[in-house]
Amino acid sequence: MVNVEERLKEVGITIPNPPKPAAVYVPAKTVGNLVYTSGQDCRDNGKLLYEGKVGSDLTIEQGYEAARQTMINCLAVLKGEIGNLNRVKQVVKLLAFVNSAPGFVEQPYVINGASELLEEVFGERGKHARSAISSNELPFNTPVEIEMIVEIE
Repeated sequence: MVNVEERLKEVGITIPNPPKPAAVYVPAKTVGNLVYTSGQDCRDNGKLLYEGKVGSDLTIEQGYEAARQTMINCLAVLKGEIGNLNRVKQVVKLLAFVNSAPGFVEQPYVINGASELLEEVFGERGKHARSAISSNELPFNTPVEIEMIVEIE
């Protein structure tokens, strides 16, 4: 089994402190052996890595990088909730929103930034079900918002 904490170091990812909620909600909620995270965005050190709509303001590649950073923030929230990412038995599902320009229909390629990171770090445990949904606006003009459900041991 992959040691997630060691794997993160190998691929050069540092999990930051969990971002503080922007409104009235909790960052994560554990119910039984499932953890549900609230939606996260692509902030790095408190500042959005990218802003705007994918397909007009941003390229697919920039959206992909935004999704990757968003997943790092999801992992920060998850680690804050469970203490150690090695407790993840499997990633169950991602629900992802892409702030999309009119006519932009390539949301799955954007969200691959998050999905590929999970497989890179968790191996088979990182493979998950997923929805990649177009949105005409997202809070704070973030290009991507992602929430996740994981099963823990």
